[in-house]
Amino acid sequence: MKTILVTGGAGFIGSSLLRYLIKSTSYRLINIDKVTYAGNLRALESIENHPRYFFEKTDICDTKGLVKIFDKYRPDAVIHLAAESHVDRSIDKPNQFINTNVVGTFTLLEASFKYWKLQNYKKKESFRFHHVSTDEVYGELNLKDPAFTEESPYLPNSPYSASKAASDHLVRAWYKTYKIPVVITNCSNNYGPFQYPEKLIPLTILNALKGRKLSVYGDGTNIRDWIYVDDHVEAIRLVLEKGIVGETYNIGGNCEVTNIEVVRRICEILSDMVPMPSRRYDELITFTEDRPGHDFRYAINSEKVKIQCGWVPKTDFLSGLRKTVAWYLKDTRTID
Repeated sequence: MKTILVTGGAGFIGSSLLRYLIKSTSYRLINIDKVTYAGNLRALESIENHPRYFFEKTDICDTKGLVKIFDKYRPDAVIHLAAESHVDRSIDKPNQFINTNVVGTFTLLEASFKYWKLQNYKKKESFRFHHVSTDEVYGELNLKDPAFTEESPYLPNSPYSASKAASDHLVRAWYKTYKIPVVITNCSNNYGPFQYPEKLIPLTILNALKGRKLSVYGDGTNIRDWIYVDDHVEAIRLVLEKGIVGETYNIGGNCEVTNIEVVRRICEILSDMVPMPSRRYDELITFTEDRPGHDFRYAINSEKVKIQCGWVPKTDFLSGLRKTVAWYLKDTRTID
């Protein structure tokens, strides 16, 4: 039985990955998470008592804590998801992003390398350090620009994306210099159940249900490539199992949508599911001053992961959005 160490498993994508891996594999799963404001252990209630799931409340910047965990569980792979990820917060408090995303990745790499180099030949060959990153490291696109590929230059424009770019470079450097076997994935915007309501989709859903204004930056024409989280975590597994050591794989939903269209679609779905008695949800939409360094467009070319790992997204945006809205309506603890 393979043992997989997942960092950030109490987060949105991490918890989705752990639930998926428990259901679809025989892996033993070790969740390392310090459970910050965005961590949600409720997202793991369905697996918390599973015999193949273990939780270690540890900061990835804690060298001694990581060494103990590696010695205790002796993992066959690391999937590194732990990160600060909200662009607005990175503008206000960039130091937290440098500490977690850069220093934390360095600390985890060091612990992984020291563990890996002591293993026998077979385990060294099969070991993987899978670093999960973002398409934001590539900067922004204009309307006519082709989608990002794995060869796109790094041009990060926010403290968040700069910190993730730095972590990507560290992972590559440890592969090239120390030969630890790594793979990197850069993914587009995720959405789905259990996402912390600071991100556009859950924030819009919950504010609409409470009758609050639905704020949209600028004129709302900024474009993102959206992917349903269940599709992303399946891609993570396939890259871990089939990806080529030292390679990067871009993962996208093939679904470019403007921010204002996302908000309007949510309003339409809510109007169908829980109509307001005296007004329309879209009447709550307001446009606010654009945030600093707001990238105009992201788009991902996922051909490489399709060809090499056999992955394609299965969830179209409207059906994924309906499932997401339905989940937030059902999860009354989130709404309250």
